[in-house]
Amino acid sequence: MTVPYYAFLDAGMEVHVASPAGGEIPVDPQSLKPVLRTEADDRFLVDDDLRQKVTESLAVGDLKMADYDIVYLAGGWGAAYDFGFSPELGTQITEANRLDRVIGGVCHGPLGLLLATGPDGEPLVKGRRVTGVTDKQVQELGIESTPHHPETELRRVGAVFESTTRFRDAFANHWVVDGNLVTGQNQNAAPMVAREMMQLVAKAPTRT
Repeated sequence: MTVPYYAFLDAGMEVHVASPAGGEIPVDPQSLKPVLRTEADDRFLVDDDLRQKVTESLAVGDLKMADYDIVYLAGGWGAAYDFGFSPELGTQITEANRLDRVIGGVCHGPLGLLLATGPDGEPLVKGRRVTGVTDKQVQELGIESTPHHPETELRRVGAVFESTTRFRDAFANHWVVDGNLVTGQNQNAAPMVAREMMQLVAKAPTRT
């Protein structure tokens, strides 16, 4: 969340934070340990504005997609529990796509695409190139409790899943641009996904 958030903010964008239910978004304490913590995380820890946005997030269902140029789906294990099960999120991603907004996400974030549909009523990602956390990475980390695994679920709805592998996939880095969809394999791709999303917005016709 933090790296793209500050990339968008520093580019002059107004950035809102939302979640399927609204209210407080749980933050995994392990993601803030020194070995994993980034400069953007350090900035978050002393940023009262963003911390309040995370504590009092907007409800996804209350948003108007016409107000946004970008919809970014942050990853993390928590997204495996609600993104792919939220009809409100699916409806909003469907609407954002209808409006040709730029939609992206990294890690488990692309699970938020699962319930979205394209103009033909088929799954939005069917036949489209996307990426996210690999099944190999889930196995390497020994995660057995999460209900959704990105690679498995995205393939299930017809996505053309791409990824890069390393001796441990948590150290791999891969991102994919397919039209207005920009997805990253894991947290390592967050800067690239944010960059690609902003480049697409910059190329888009000016809206009135």
